[in-house]
Amino acid sequence: MSEAKVALPSMRVSYEAGALNEDSLADTWHEQMQRWFDEAIAAELVEPNAMVLATADPDGFPSSRTVLCKGFDERGVVFFTNYTSNKSHDLKSTRVAAATFPWLGLQRQVNVRGEVEKVTPAETAEYWAERPRGSQLGAWASPQSRVVNGREALENSLNGIERRFGDAEKVPVPPHWGGWRIRPDFVEFWQGRPDRLHDRLRFRRNDDRWTVERLAP
Repeated sequence: MSEAKVALPSMRVSYEAGALNEDSLADTWHEQMQRWFDEAIAAELVEPNAMVLATADPDGFPSSRTVLCKGFDERGVVFFTNYTSNKSHDLKSTRVAAATFPWLGLQRQVNVRGEVEKVTPAETAEYWAERPRGSQLGAWASPQSRVVNGREALENSLNGIERRFGDAEKVPVPPHWGGWRIRPDFVEFWQGRPDRLHDRLRFRRNDDRWTVERLAP
């Protein structure tokens, strides 16, 4: 334990993997996002679509967790979850969220912040059809965020769902499950640089116009 305490203050990496300049930035945040996302895939980063989602309850108490981004375009960033989960309760109450893509292997991160909306039932159905059957059954079986009486309770619930849909060719979308879209007002692209003088370029939305700003590290 004492060795860990001594080691932590001295742990540091000099970020020298690249730079981010205004003249090399894409015209829109989603085009820049696609560019960096493609590079994260090419670099074989582990789960490049993983993002840390931050929400807050009505009292302002924050929560964060890692979820998987399942789409992004000019409208925003999309993920799917149980609509009765803690995160969904937060989103229904505050209507805002933030997310961070931690592409540490490239010494980069992307931060997204804005209002949220549910995706359409058609968008949910389209994604649901691509999910493995096991994941579909799990969405039915799990009372997400609720206290359960051990692992056995979850397995028993899954067994019951498997029997319920055992003869069904397709598993329907649960009524309590679907997608959320973060409609960003701010999207920041962060590139680590030496001496902690990092590059931070932010797209900021003002009505229907976007402005690019450089932030001090």
